[in-house]
Amino acid sequence: QVQLVESGGGLVQPGGSLRLSCAASGRISSGNTMGWYRQAPGKQRELVATITSPSITNYADSVKGRFTISRDNAKNTVYLQMNSLNLEDTAVYYCNVRDYGFVVRDYWGKGTTVTVSS
Repeated sequence: QVQLVESGGGLVQPGGSLRLSCAASGRISSGNTMGWYRQAPGKQRELVATITSPSITNYADSVKGRFTISRDNAKNTVYLQMNSLNLEDTAVYYCNVRDYGFVVRDYWGKGTTVTVSS
């Protein structure tokens, strides 16, 4: 059973920074993609950033230049460094692992809340 545990959310002022972490445990194939999604109140869940096993990254346009995704394969951990946060970044952030094993499976964390407020 794969489990994802997020940490690092909290309250921050506009212009501030936060770093999210997500540790994956359980059996995951080496060829996986890890990522972050977010869901703001009243909105659908949306992609924030993803990173493949060889560290190819993809970002939503709204976070390019402000957020950086990275991963530590030895620790099965993915990070999201968020800088220059603004009010529109307020959301619950979810960690995702897409495991490209014999069957493609998506695993999700329970989410961590990021609130940007003055």
